[in-house]
Amino acid sequence: MNNNETTKLEKAPLSFLDKNFINSKAGREIRILSEYLFPEHHLKENHIDKTIVIFGSARVMPLENWKKKDAELKFQFEAGNENLKEALAVQIKSHKAKYEFSLIYEECVELSEMLAEWSMRLPKEKRYYICSGGGPGLMEAANKGAFNKNAPSIGLNISLPFEQFPNPYISKELNFEFYYFFMRKFWFTNLAHALIAMPGGFGTIDELAEHLTLIQTKKIIKPLPIVLYNEEFWRKTIDFEYLAATGMIDNSDLFLYQYCSTPKEAFDYVIKKLSEIDRL
Repeated sequence: MNNNETTKLEKAPLSFLDKNFINSKAGREIRILSEYLFPEHHLKENHIDKTIVIFGSARVMPLENWKKKDAELKFQFEAGNENLKEALAVQIKSHKAKYEFSLIYEECVELSEMLAEWSMRLPKEKRYYICSGGGPGLMEAANKGAFNKNAPSIGLNISLPFEQFPNPYISKELNFEFYYFFMRKFWFTNLAHALIAMPGGFGTIDELAEHLTLIQTKKIIKPLPIVLYNEEFWRKTIDFEYLAATGMIDNSDLFLYQYCSTPKEAFDYVIKKLSEIDRL
């Protein structure tokens, strides 16, 4: 071909439509910005600026499911041969230990129902919306309670290799998927006016500790009441009094949260605090 000859080129894809670029290391800043702007746009569209955040384990099953699993294991044990019974006995013991958390699932649904029903009676511009981590377990229970009362609720899901998938009770237009944990945490915090930490593992403890740290260090300056739901669980999980006694935290930090162990106790505390904040 003559060096002076040219060939007709097709148009290059627009950079923001080029998936190879957007998903590359060079496009990371755009992905991060998208996880800030996309939820902001949809939350504003739905006139949502105040949330009650409920954290909790993805591994807790509804009480009905627990009972079905319990019956299955019992049947397998009674019908199984002697070689399998030892392994089944271990499974049954582990399953029995989860019973109390399935009760907490139902309590979380009840608490969410109470909060959603209370909020929906407020003028539209003053309403609070239930916001969960969007997955199964106690996150599902939070969204389910709002769903039962025909109240919109938010799910801030995270892409993980296991456990995490959107529960069916999230409002369709308020179902968000995140890749970056820190952007997901930003949206937990940004609109939160109260936080309820249900029992949970590393993720729940991480989210709770981050909020306590942000309040302690004055990075969060707005009033943010925090409930640790089920006092027995949280006292076994984190010994805050020991941290204070050893000087790792101040005694005043023990007042950054409130233990509650029933839906009514948590509901009464949260709405009392929110009412006080509204009067400020």
